[in-house]
Amino acid sequence: MNAKASFPDSETVAAKLSALDDQDKAWLHLVLENPAQDDALLDGITHLVNAAAEARFLNSLKLSRAGEWLGAHAPARLQIRLMEIGRSSQHPAYAAFREGLAKSGGL
Repeated sequence: MNAKASFPDSETVAAKLSALDDQDKAWLHLVLENPAQDDALLDGITHLVNAAAEARFLNSLKLSRAGEWLGAHAPARLQIRLMEIGRSSQHPAYAAFREGLAKSGGL
């Protein structure tokens, strides 16, 4: 058993970003406030975008909305890392996420 369990795990972060309702936003705010959870958060974002890139149907609006929300609410310490995720591939899923980040004006 892994002695250092990852909380939050990437699947949970991806699910919360995918739904992005009020309760999920509150949960994500708590994760964003804790620098110790940055790696888990970024892994979850990467998981979300990778899953969208592999899906049969690309919901670019959902990815753009997630990127826009994150860009507007993520602390400065995460802004560059978020854009690095968005620029890590030329796939349309990454482009949609990157577009949302740019719309947020957080960068």
